[in-house]
Amino acid sequence: MKYRKLGRSNIDISVIGLGTMTWGSQNSEAEAHEQMDYALSRGVNFFDAAEMYPVPPQADTQGRTEECIGTWLKKSGKRNQVTIASKVTGPADYDWIRGGPRLSKEQIFAACETSLKRLQTDVIDLYQVHWPERAANFFGKLGYEHSLDTDGIAIEETYAALNELVKQGKVRHLGISNETPWGLSEYLRLEREHNWPRIHSIQNPYSLLNRTFEVGLAEFSHRADVGLLAYSPLGFGVLSGKYLDGAQPKNARLTLFSRFQRYSTDVAKFATRDYVKLAKDNGLDPAQMALAWVNSRPFVSSNLIGATTMAQLKSNIDSIELELSDAVIKGIEHIHSRASNPCP
Repeated sequence: MKYRKLGRSNIDISVIGLGTMTWGSQNSEAEAHEQMDYALSRGVNFFDAAEMYPVPPQADTQGRTEECIGTWLKKSGKRNQVTIASKVTGPADYDWIRGGPRLSKEQIFAACETSLKRLQTDVIDLYQVHWPERAANFFGKLGYEHSLDTDGIAIEETYAALNELVKQGKVRHLGISNETPWGLSEYLRLEREHNWPRIHSIQNPYSLLNRTFEVGLAEFSHRADVGLLAYSPLGFGVLSGKYLDGAQPKNARLTLFSRFQRYSTDVAKFATRDYVKLAKDNGLDPAQMALAWVNSRPFVSSNLIGATTMAQLKSNIDSIELELSDAVIKGIEHIHSRASNPCP
């Protein structure tokens, strides 16, 4: 395994991070424990969760992912060997989360307390804002339409609450997720003005099908040491090629959940076909090629893989050993130039 710093913190996290959003829904508690045991045996020391998980969010399953991690931590006794990350839910029509989640001081304090109980730990190593309070162009939106009516709770109030959690010792480090360049710059401005704990990471989607992070955030990430925690590096498994030609594999996410069509557009299918062909022409597994490419990006702190089977998990972790040739990199850039960001 390879390791990189979490921002400017003193924590070394594995370049392959373990995503958890299927635990408690597609995966049982026992399967989650098996994944954590295996991942740690391979040197993966970064587990990323959220109070909202598993996905898709539902009232009867919400919180189960953190519970799976909590029971593993208690059973294994390996809390000091792993970095645990979680997230506070942004505004959404989820009335089962605090009557409708917001990023106010009171709600953030309540969310953190509940996550700590589910995780069965005294401190969360990295606590992240899952998505902004304000309406902005994230979750697949490229265009931006400003409206003061949708600004909601100011970043300053949210950040002040996170600062208090760090001072109380309930959170070690802070991160943001699904943020924009303006949002990140605002956090960095407030950090300088108030001397608040630094934002060490930004968790946004990043893959061969979605390189929008490179447009306005990669330079921020690199120059300000706010490392990218790349999620959906396989585009919900699309880049493995398993959905090509209309295939609907049994128990696969896009087979089970029709709501996730972000990675299933016609342009995405054309681009995926080209990426899969490039991998096979070079004797590579398509999923491993896609993951190895994300692993190689200098602004990525950790590549958050997710798996529903142990075979997928083992193969995904193996991508850390793959170094892409110049010819493959050139081929990737050629495909990207013809089908740029089909799945923002």
